Amino acid sequence: MAPLPEHPAHADLRHRWAAAVGGAEHADRYADALLARWAEPQRRYHTTDHLLAVLDRVDELADHADDPDAVRLAAWFHDAVYLPDRSTNEERSARLAERALPELGIDAARTAEVARLVRLTVTHDPADGDRDGEVLCDADLAVLAAAPDAYAAYAAAVREEYGFVPDDAFREGRAAVLRQLLGLPCLFRTPHGARMWEERARQNLTTELKLLESSGT
Repeated sequence: MAPLPEHPAHADLRHRWAAAVGGAEHADRYADALLARWAEPQRRYHTTDHLLAVLDRVDELADHADDPDAVRLAAWFHDAVYLPDRSTNEERSARLAERALPELGIDAARTAEVARLVRLTVTHDPADGDRDGEVLCDADLAVLAAAPDAYAAYAAAVREEYGFVPDDAFREGRAAVLRQLLGLPCLFRTPHGARMWEERARQNLTTELKLLESSGT
């Protein structure tokens, strides 16, 4: 069987990875291993396109971060392990970072920060003053503020990832997630995210929740 065609952004992503790890020896090999993970067949939303989008948003918010490269590395690892029927993806992704980064010569403090940030994506609830956490969480949630058509495509891709879940159970679980998000005092913690993304994200979440509720009646 012929190999699948390479994602058109792979060359750019390898360059961005090399910059984030400081040109470490064998950086390309580690980049390729991560990119292979992001291209796994069970993924529909948590794909290379999601990685690229999060990295782009991290760059957009980088001035707010204390350690932008640690946040970039956390973006690479935050869904590196992803099985939609498991609840341990973030922990396993953090442990992958803890193994891989020292092999690339990343010091212990930055490795620990990357792993901490990856684990933070379980809750997307950074503490006050956690500027790196605010940047990663805002970048990861920025899709919620997409234009309506793009948001609908995101919601459809999430449903595909959970295709093994019956419709009624999915509607119930997804609605609970949406209500939890809408109940937060703020979805975005960086000044840019709060100013540019909060209102549209709440509109998108409310629209999706109404559609779920109407489809279940």
